[in-house]
Amino acid sequence: MEMQFPYSKDRRYLKYYSQFCKSPIVHPAKSLSQIVMDDDCPTAIFPSKPFLQRCFPDFSTKNGTLTVGNRTMFEDGNGRTRNAMELRAAAKNINKVLDAKTIGMKVFEDYATTWYWILMGLLIAMLLSWLFLLLLRFTAGFLFWVFVLGVIGIIGYGIWHCYHEYRNLQEQPNAHLSVYDLGIQTDIKMYFQLRQTWLAFMVMLCILEVLVILMLIFLRNRIRIAIALLKEGSKAIAYVPSTLIYPVLTFIFLSICICYWAVTAVYLATSGVPIYKIVTPAGKCKYENKTCDPEIFSTTAIAKACPGAQCNFAFYGGNSLYHQYITTFQIFNLFVFLWLINFVIALGQCALAGAFASYYWAFQKPDDIPPYPLFTAFGRAIRYHTGSLAFGSLILALIQMFRITLEYLDRRLKDNQNNVSKFLQHCLKCCFWCLEKVVKFLNRNAYVMIALYGKNFCRSARDAFNLLIRNVLKVAVMDKVTDFVLVLGKILVSGCIGVLAFLLFTERISIIIEGPTSLNYYWVPLLTVVIGSYVIAHGFFSVYAMCIDTIFICFLEDLERNDGSAERPYYMNHSLLKIMKVQSTQTEKQ
Repeated sequence: MEMQFPYSKDRRYLKYYSQFCKSPIVHPAKSLSQIVMDDDCPTAIFPSKPFLQRCFPDFSTKNGTLTVGNRTMFEDGNGRTRNAMELRAAAKNINKVLDAKTIGMKVFEDYATTWYWILMGLLIAMLLSWLFLLLLRFTAGFLFWVFVLGVIGIIGYGIWHCYHEYRNLQEQPNAHLSVYDLGIQTDIKMYFQLRQTWLAFMVMLCILEVLVILMLIFLRNRIRIAIALLKEGSKAIAYVPSTLIYPVLTFIFLSICICYWAVTAVYLATSGVPIYKIVTPAGKCKYENKTCDPEIFSTTAIAKACPGAQCNFAFYGGNSLYHQYITTFQIFNLFVFLWLINFVIALGQCALAGAFASYYWAFQKPDDIPPYPLFTAFGRAIRYHTGSLAFGSLILALIQMFRITLEYLDRRLKDNQNNVSKFLQHCLKCCFWCLEKVVKFLNRNAYVMIALYGKNFCRSARDAFNLLIRNVLKVAVMDKVTDFVLVLGKILVSGCIGVLAFLLFTERISIIIEGPTSLNYYWVPLLTVVIGSYVIAHGFFSVYAMCIDTIFICFLEDLERNDGSAERPYYMNHSLLKIMKVQSTQTEKQ
């Protein structure tokens, strides 16, 4: 129902209309026009829906015609006639926010329904990751092929499912439409009713399947090395099981760093006094955007000269020297945050390297392994190597800061760049990206050398670099093959959990186990489980990757320092030595 001031002269309407005012109007002391100008009451009333404690028009379509409260025309309170299309144009952006809010509420409902199953899936992912690492000690070769065949099978199932959905939509009306024809829709399910969507998924999965098979063909001669290192790494973790808990400690340290950065950034952003500025509805007041005092604004001449003007909060600030350098402090806070994050990661790598090195250099395993190797290595890193770790982290933080600066400049100058400047900027971004990857690789190996010999960062980085250069063929063989095996493990863990979650959330195994029903977007909890499983698997396998890298560096050092004689015996496993020598001979011949 619409109610406007021309009708409010009748007392029957005034009582109803006053309930929408800031305070009930019994005997109005001001004229009706003055009440409207002072924003004491609304100009017009429309059927509305609430959002953020505000009312917005509730649009509906009747026989193809847009209406508001079953009406298409109405007066706006200023004597002009408006239609529903004009009102929708004014509230267009707000309706987008309302649609986003609706989607958010549906997503929240799905999380509230499936949170128990999500936690169960993450727990199963943790158990699977731990089980795989445990079994690698005994059946590394068998599990490697389980990884490979499992990934191929999961991708194959995805291809079959996409083809099945693609074929079932063949007879459905409008299924032949393209994503471009459908446009942007808030209901995600509409995209899954198009054949083109499933065809695109099927093509991407087919390409991924071919890439995995080709990688297996080209790496078939190097699998033996990966299996040997997996066995040795599994033995090391079995003797030092406390290393599997270390990712939790790293997560706690990283959370503390993130909280410190966020709290500091908020304090810097809100430091100072609140600044208020004048805002007018029509924007025609000459005092627009001038500073004001909200406590006395209503009594000033500006309030009388500009009817409807308000003194609203704008931002926190000030004119002191401190407030002039707030941006500089925020930049420094970001740099410190990057430095701390890299230091925490470096500390973890050095501590794990020290623990696994104590396993490798124990001549009689496990009798010669020192007690509490992880705790000892962590204390040694904190006590003796803090400066070296901080220096390596500083170098990496500077490079990351340069990359962030380049991204910021790219966004700010995006509309004012020519082709030459764009080319140079892309080249710089690529160079710094490559530099960051190289520095991360060198730092990782430098931390291993620090854990082994206790030398400073620069000398350890130089020794690690020279060691890797002298054994570049072995490094090329080991690095990517081992990474490939570990990535397969992560994909298999997250893929297994993803398939189980998909069958559960889509009610395809309701005969076996009854899961959640009537989900709005089943892919939301599904993605949560898959991503969470991958993160958990990454935490376990990152420890395993550090173990293999440390053992490989120790192996190279063992080869150069010892010759297998009684005076200088090898510390490595005899099977590992045999495999590495055979592979090294084959590589040199090729």
